[in-house]
Amino acid sequence: MRKPLKSAALLAGMLSFALGAPAAMSANPCAPKNPCAAKNPCAAKNPCAAKNPCAAKNPCGAAGKIERKLITRPKGTHLAKGNAAELVKEGKKLWNDTKLSTNGMSCNTCHQGGAAFMASFAKPYPHRVQMAVDQAGVRTIHLDEMVQACMVMPMAAKPLGWESRELAALTAYTAKVQKGFRPGKASANPCAAKNPCAAKNPCAAKNPCAAKNPCAARK
Repeated sequence: MRKPLKSAALLAGMLSFALGAPAAMSANPCAPKNPCAAKNPCAAKNPCAAKNPCAAKNPCGAAGKIERKLITRPKGTHLAKGNAAELVKEGKKLWNDTKLSTNGMSCNTCHQGGAAFMASFAKPYPHRVQMAVDQAGVRTIHLDEMVQACMVMPMAAKPLGWESRELAALTAYTAKVQKGFRPGKASANPCAAKNPCAAKNPCAAKNPCAAKNPCAARK
């Protein structure tokens, strides 16, 4: 009587396999979802693919021509007078004030640490400044007029009042910056800073899938 039962069980198993029924056996330990099939952490957006801030047009470079009269002191006007130390103190605040511009820039945006000054900045004013020559046709320029040139060109704003305390303060502070300026000692180009993408590649870490395959274990 046992043989028919064995044959019947064998036949049932064959039919079950043929019809696609699940086999009554332990699951394959290698069948779980491959942990390496998960989204590649290195497939995330490349931080170095972001727009290079140094690739954009130099915000400190003057753009387009401007009217000469915008940066030329009108006859009969004079810088506002006041306590020298107080003017310098106020000028320093204005030097860092982005509200003076229409594009979010300040004097410090371009000139932090003495950057973006030509070697001629060390010379007494008035003198020739190439930006003023190129953009406004001004051959020689005074310091207060140069402040106005920066207001109008890089900072894309209107010139300050010629007899305003703001212009007097910015001119006083710029004169102080000039005294400490040494050609060739300016801070390094911010775009020359170490490439953030030169950091260790997170994908260069040991591959988690390089571990010994559990399915390759000795049977």
